[in-house]
Amino acid sequence: MIIFPAIDIIGGQCVRLVQGDYATAAKVAENPLETAKQFEAAGAEWIHMVDLDGAKARYPVNTEIYKNIAEQTNLKVEVGGGIRSIETIRAYLELGIARVILGSAALKNPQLIADAIAKFGADKIVVGIDAKNEMVATEGWLETSNVYYIDLAKEMIRIGVRTIIFTDISKDGTLSGVSTEQLRKLAEATAGQCNIVASGGVHTIEDIITCRDLGLYGTIAGKSLYQGTLDLREAIKTADADTIAELTDSIRSAPDDMQ
Repeated sequence: MIIFPAIDIIGGQCVRLVQGDYATAAKVAENPLETAKQFEAAGAEWIHMVDLDGAKARYPVNTEIYKNIAEQTNLKVEVGGGIRSIETIRAYLELGIARVILGSAALKNPQLIADAIAKFGADKIVVGIDAKNEMVATEGWLETSNVYYIDLAKEMIRIGVRTIIFTDISKDGTLSGVSTEQLRKLAEATAGQCNIVASGGVHTIEDIITCRDLGLYGTIAGKSLYQGTLDLREAIKTADADTIAELTDSIRSAPDDMQ
């Protein structure tokens, strides 16, 4: 299982929110690039980044930060927030970003997801499904729909998505533990068809063990790393690397009618 240390950006600063509320934004580190280098030194191979300004504005705002990290570290960078067009996706990928995360578009413009996968490949496109009370939320979590999160996941798989980040908004930034039951239901509903990444609520190494034992592809850790309740080196060591190869191989070898 991959551990994705997270850096969220508002106004060029590293911040964390509580339950997606922008009013709770608190600075957690001095410099995004130096923070990314610290994660790399601890053994991280990936970094998960969100342009919170972009999510609110509906267009990228802090692009230069992500470009610098992609250029000045060996980390594979995945970025989300405010990405609404093929042109923006292409621009990010040309900057060296490894994967682009599409969130609101999954619900509001699924054709964009399908087109992006057709143009850039499923390995470059990740869908973020964020939910309040199991219903999908969009636009930086400012709008809640009546769409069930597993229904949206199944629709994304149907159009070719191979990696989904699931966030239980009620858990995000709370250090209250991952949303085990929702993750379990999602993993069971998509078994063998999609890589699932858990986001929200990670507190201690027990959450990493829970996600690993659920057979997830990855887990995102943010506030727990900044507040010291989770050690990144220990989390990476605890994650079962063999699981990733098994999951990826099973998805790539799935019959066409499963894909």
